[in-house]
Amino acid sequence: MPIARRTLLGAALAGSAALGTTGAGTAGAAPAGAAAAALARLLPRHHHQVAFRTVARRGGHDTFRVTGDAGRIVVEGTTPAVQLTGFHHYLRQVAHAHVSWRGEQTALPARLPAARTPVTGTANVAHRFVLNDTNDGYTGPYHDWDYWEREIDVLALHGFNEVLVYAGADAVYHRTFIEHGYSDAEIRRWVPGPAHQPWWLMQNMSAFGGPVSTHLLERRTALARRIVRRLRELGMTPVLPGYFGTVPPDFARRNPGARTVPQGDWGGFDRPDWLDPRTPRFAAVARTFYRVQQELYGATSMYKMDLLHEGGTPGDVPVGDAARAVEKALRTAHPDAVWAILGWQRNPRREIVDAVDHTRILVLDGISDRFPHVTDREADWGGAPYAFGTIWNFGGHTALGANAPDWAALYHRWRTKPGSALRGIAVMPEAADNDPAALALFSDLAWTDGPVRLDAWFGQWAVTRYGAHDAGAARAWDVLRRTAYGTSRADSWSEQADGLFGARPALTADRGATWSPRALRYDAAEFDKALPALLSVAPALRGSTAYRTDLVDVTRQCIANRSRLLLPRIKAAYEDRDHERFAALTRQWLDWMDLLDSVVATDERHLLGRWTAAARAWGTTDAERDQLQADALTLLTVWGPRPAADGGKLHDYANREWSGLVGGLYRLRWKTYFDELTASLTNDRDPNPIDWYTVESRWLQNPPTTRTRPQGDIVPLARTVASRL
Repeated sequence: MPIARRTLLGAALAGSAALGTTGAGTAGAAPAGAAAAALARLLPRHHHQVAFRTVARRGGHDTFRVTGDAGRIVVEGTTPAVQLTGFHHYLRQVAHAHVSWRGEQTALPARLPAARTPVTGTANVAHRFVLNDTNDGYTGPYHDWDYWEREIDVLALHGFNEVLVYAGADAVYHRTFIEHGYSDAEIRRWVPGPAHQPWWLMQNMSAFGGPVSTHLLERRTALARRIVRRLRELGMTPVLPGYFGTVPPDFARRNPGARTVPQGDWGGFDRPDWLDPRTPRFAAVARTFYRVQQELYGATSMYKMDLLHEGGTPGDVPVGDAARAVEKALRTAHPDAVWAILGWQRNPRREIVDAVDHTRILVLDGISDRFPHVTDREADWGGAPYAFGTIWNFGGHTALGANAPDWAALYHRWRTKPGSALRGIAVMPEAADNDPAALALFSDLAWTDGPVRLDAWFGQWAVTRYGAHDAGAARAWDVLRRTAYGTSRADSWSEQADGLFGARPALTADRGATWSPRALRYDAAEFDKALPALLSVAPALRGSTAYRTDLVDVTRQCIANRSRLLLPRIKAAYEDRDHERFAALTRQWLDWMDLLDSVVATDERHLLGRWTAAARAWGTTDAERDQLQADALTLLTVWGPRPAADGGKLHDYANREWSGLVGGLYRLRWKTYFDELTASLTNDRDPNPIDWYTVESRWLQNPPTTRTRPQGDIVPLARTVASRL
């Protein structure tokens, strides 16, 4: 047995008793005090004033009830996570406080206020799923346990009970294929760096950013074990990857009887081969995969698999037969598990949902709020159960807003119509930890009896977010409701437009990422009114991280929107060959970029330095630290090698307005471009073409040192921006 495999196996066996072999989700399986322990982490000065009690489900549904006098609050709920959900509803409704994944307001009185009327809630769906397959890449591939511990607490507070866990899957594949003819080194070369692993797990690519070290595999395994253990403690279900046929190169030659189907290209990357699920060799690999996974992390009750994702080809394999074989392998290992599959583009194909057991499948619909032609999911998927989902963010873009009117209009109507197969919600932004209002609103759908009224919801959110009624806060959030959160799927978009400062320079640039909206989806001038309204919030309500987070976001968005107003003017000046006007406008552009970099530098979540420092912290040698930093930085910029960046059009897919990117690579690109255009005007010639991939690669090879701590005060910076709008 190779050393790396033996080390991982030993770690797994040492912890197998603690992990158990059954999935989470029942209140009786959770240890006493899990909710209390979470509250002690979240509210260390007040947690002793709250008592948690476990109660039975009501009609099969999760439920909570919060009662009590001042300083003596009693929370009843069906699991520790549901108890935390109930307490959070009490915080929001009674105490005007809350916790989110970006900013919180927890300025509470010494004694928690009484719940004069019981705060109650019953989940209207069983499945409350969260996180996208891409999350571990775009949110933070090098997050440690401190991050995940809080993230899980926040997700519990928001009512989720099924959490996708991709961390640690690399170790499962590593051990699995060592047992099927590969060496330790060969598999570690095949596994991508952590920032790119989500796309490997979706069978889109392999190897890039690797090889991964034995130390990295072991550390990621340890982190994953802590994540799944905590989820189980809270009564939440860790959703783990299932096996659907991805194999390393040369698998058929090394494994007689195997039959593989080449998968071609994805975004400039060679896709891994697909092992025909109908063959005995597939059954053998799947058996190993699920055994290894269970040894490392225990079993669970939901597994995520997407056959033929984003252009995968079945070759001559009948898709329905393949789906039945994949399902059989899952049922052999975990007879009662639910197969979760993403509803995205053509996925899942109708042949898949027609072939499998509808009582144990859940389609996570990622385009419920995107395309107006989506009107009847029961017809689309033959009555298969599905979760009403949203992807309001792609690649980790910092754009603010979502199609909230669609959420409010569609969810209740689709859930309550005769014959509805809607059984859940699915919050799946490609990157988490953004847009706290969107998180709170969408998660509330599952706990609201009847349709959500957006005017009332946003009115209450302004109170909850900052701690009390305030006219300025109310005005600001009403503006945001009508603009950034007032768009709809009528234009076939679910995300807001990214800014142009992060685009590869061109006078005709209309988006940063290739697949982003080409224009703002709301009135920029109307949006601008939110900034002075936020600045007018009473000084007593400005001390929370919630207020300062929102002020950064709105200020940042106002500046980003300027890019779409200013670039056409720059283009006109250049085409008019007006040297003086062109020089003045391009100076304005770079000045706005400098101001934007200063604005986002005030918020730790907008610091490129934190991203790279986190990556370097996982390395054990200088060479590995450099490799991991390159893995993390590449994802945010060129995404991959030139064929992916240029041919696959993946460059800047994950663009974001962060300090260190805006003032670093983005400013370098625009300054280089404007200098060349200026030279072309001066010398009366056409501008020379610029190889942007070369510019970007040079910057990646020697990135400047960037700050890891916030700098500056957002309030005076926001006032400066407001005065210039």
